[in-house]
Amino acid sequence: MEVAITRAKGGMTEEVPGIVEAAEPPTSSQSPADVPHNLETEQMTPTKYSIISRNGVGTTGKHIPLLVNLFEVAVNVPDTVFFQYSVAITFEDKQAVESKGIGRKVIDRLYQTYSSELGGKRFVYDGGKTLYTVGPLPLNKYEFKVLLEKSFTKRSAKSPGANGSLHEETKRSKHSFQSKTFMVEISFATKIPLQSIVISLKEVESDTNSQDALRVLDTILRQRAANCGCLLVRQSFFHDDSRNFNDVGAGVTAVSGFHSSFRSTQRGLSLNIDVSTTIIIKPGPVIDFLLSNQQVKEPRYIDWEKAKKMLKNLRVQATHHNQEFKISGLSEKPCIQQLFSMKVKNDDNNSRGQTVDITVYEYFAKHCGIELTSSAYLPCLDVGKPKRPVYLPLELCSLVSLQRYTKVLSLMQRASLVEKSRQKPQDRIKILKSAVGKCYDDDPVLAACGISIEKQLNLIEGRVLETPKLKVGKNDDCIPHNGRWNFNKKTLLQASHIDYWAVVNFSASCDTSYISRELIRCGMSKGINIERPYTLIEEEPQLRKSHPVARVERMFDLLASKLNREPKLILCVLPERKICDIYGPWKKKCLSEIGVVTQCIAPVKITNQYLTNVLLKINSKLGGINSLLAIEHSGHLPLIKDTPTMILGMDVSHNSLGRLDSPSIAAVVGSRHWPLISRYRASVRMQASKVEMIDALYKPLENGSDDGIIRELLLDFYDSSNGRKPTQFIVFRDGVSESQFEQVLTIELNQIIKAYQHLGEVNVPQFTVIVAQKKHHIKLFLPNGPENVPPGTVVDTTITHPRNYDFYMCAHAGMLGTSRPVHYHVLLDEIGFSADGLQNLIHSLSYVNQRSTIATSVVAPICYAHHAAAQMGQLLNFDDSSETGSSPASEGGIPIPELPRLHRNVRSSMFFC
Repeated sequence: MEVAITRAKGGMTEEVPGIVEAAEPPTSSQSPADVPHNLETEQMTPTKYSIISRNGVGTTGKHIPLLVNLFEVAVNVPDTVFFQYSVAITFEDKQAVESKGIGRKVIDRLYQTYSSELGGKRFVYDGGKTLYTVGPLPLNKYEFKVLLEKSFTKRSAKSPGANGSLHEETKRSKHSFQSKTFMVEISFATKIPLQSIVISLKEVESDTNSQDALRVLDTILRQRAANCGCLLVRQSFFHDDSRNFNDVGAGVTAVSGFHSSFRSTQRGLSLNIDVSTTIIIKPGPVIDFLLSNQQVKEPRYIDWEKAKKMLKNLRVQATHHNQEFKISGLSEKPCIQQLFSMKVKNDDNNSRGQTVDITVYEYFAKHCGIELTSSAYLPCLDVGKPKRPVYLPLELCSLVSLQRYTKVLSLMQRASLVEKSRQKPQDRIKILKSAVGKCYDDDPVLAACGISIEKQLNLIEGRVLETPKLKVGKNDDCIPHNGRWNFNKKTLLQASHIDYWAVVNFSASCDTSYISRELIRCGMSKGINIERPYTLIEEEPQLRKSHPVARVERMFDLLASKLNREPKLILCVLPERKICDIYGPWKKKCLSEIGVVTQCIAPVKITNQYLTNVLLKINSKLGGINSLLAIEHSGHLPLIKDTPTMILGMDVSHNSLGRLDSPSIAAVVGSRHWPLISRYRASVRMQASKVEMIDALYKPLENGSDDGIIRELLLDFYDSSNGRKPTQFIVFRDGVSESQFEQVLTIELNQIIKAYQHLGEVNVPQFTVIVAQKKHHIKLFLPNGPENVPPGTVVDTTITHPRNYDFYMCAHAGMLGTSRPVHYHVLLDEIGFSADGLQNLIHSLSYVNQRSTIATSVVAPICYAHHAAAQMGQLLNFDDSSETGSSPASEGGIPIPELPRLHRNVRSSMFFC
């Protein structure tokens, strides 16, 4: 296996074989630089910001027709009013019913039983505590008693229990409970006029009611999908159809379905439909799943501790009875040894017989006529309660379909998922047209609202912005074509000189002498003067099975014995790509302890393009510049050239350490060497799990060890920009939803201001704040032709928000699958960009990523922040608790690990390239 670098391509990712270089961990703190600044001042009152409205639309670029996966919605009865009711469902003992599956069954039964009392009104039920009707119910409050008979459930199964002859399963699970009586209270809550959607297109004050009305319409779609037995994941639904299943390895299956949601746009109400994918457990025999999941060939090799964790709370169907159970654990002993107590009736059929111990194996042989074969010496599934286990042999159990897989996917699974979920633009259009025709024509509730849905995709107008020109070495111009460029017969703008460096080889199959010669040759053609490496060190064969940390330490011992001074670069050849346990400890040693730039590779085939990709990264890390925007090179960037401007890219990565409860990683990159906008420094911190707002932007501590991310970046800006302090900030924020926009302005922006003032600045700088969203379901298509939309495509009319300042942009060339535009939201613009000026700046920032020769789908500062946050997990993954320091307990009581401090020699470099 070889290591790979991920490069943006077609809105997805493309694996380029042979390189592994990503964001190394920026320092968790920085010693105060010797920068003159004023005394610290008292912090001013937090500034209050409001989300701005659109102040115009762009006009530059070539106008082109586009299709978008929005379907126009006509409201033929605009005076429709939804009545919202609160629902409380309990058992007779007043215990609340939590399962949405049971809730839906109860409400369905209630409607059948009491339809006349309810005026024949149809319900729209969300599966929880709310239902809606079109028009009012006869009364404002009801109390009903609802009986779910056995015909509403699966018939019960008999399984060996711990304290009885046969344990009748009566769990209140999604599919398995006996005839029960439920108490249902329905009470009026509020009115929601459908007309509020139309009004909201013109009036800001109606936004809340509009969102409520859209929520009702979306609930109608969810209810329809639930009635069809679909798996619901927010506004996406998935049918149990094997034709939609794709195996992605290790017992995990990708299932394709549809996303559907109503949206308010400038044109009016629309229905957004898109193809969606989620991950489920592969249905079928439990033993088959465990073999695949743990990638072993025989059951005797299964790790049962891992199996227990993996199977917990999954639902299985007992094949000898038509009944479903939820797994609570595994038996302590194999089936043939696991005993349970059962009562044996006397000959006179008296139920008061004696209690005997019997094995699960014996029970099924004698009382069920089933001779267990493959699972006799394997643990049983426990589907009972903690103090009342119920055992089922593994070979008699199959995992039911459509159970979500919520654990972190491996890199190989992710790659397989991306590959198998790709669809060409024209194929996706056909699927979407078919879906809107089949799914919503006959919905009775939509019909009662007077809602009809157009069957064709919306035809809109977009613009293609002019491709920015680049400057490379020898003052040559480089004009990208279709979002791509190369350095064939060209040199780098500012090339490094590598005069003292070393090569280390952890791979037994690589010829490092050949690699170094070819790298020198390619470097010379790109303007990089590379001397012969001072030393080439091969790993000792006997160490290849040692612990990764020990292997790295031994390699550095060998380096120390060969080198007489600190090298400028260490080229590290790894033994495999993607999943390499050497990578983390190697990077930590180089960047945190030694302070030397390093480049890791794992080449399979040495080509000029491969070597060029490696050299782009090396040159950036060593302080060189591969290319600049021509307008940046000439110093003519509008609104930036005359005012010191700092560009920030901000992102938070969740579950990056491979555990669902792992801390989140917040990363911010800041531009340096103003007036350039292509050079950045990164700063990263750990924070509480699943917290989206960055809490370490301003974090002064009494001991002065960490004053937060922004102070670190501000001092660096001052150092690298000839003693100039930024007076305006352009902030790009990734990964937040619309409901969090206000928090970005009220929490994060004020933290930046506090950090700014902490360095003695009294005035508040000017801000332009832009949120970039990639996780949405809007797709753009060319009306004719199989290709994706051209790079530089922007849409800021018709399908955008009725009032807020947003637009969609495809800056990249989609070579694979269907391109996903980035949805940019401008929350604040105190700097005063025109619509054309801001769109062209964002488009240009997709061409400044120093590690790439293709336009990225999102601006480079966000790419860099994402690399820095996502890759930090690799540096901590190999640490055990004794090696990883921790800060005080997080909000959830789990200590948050501290990130390694970067050595001063590398902390200002673009080591994340």
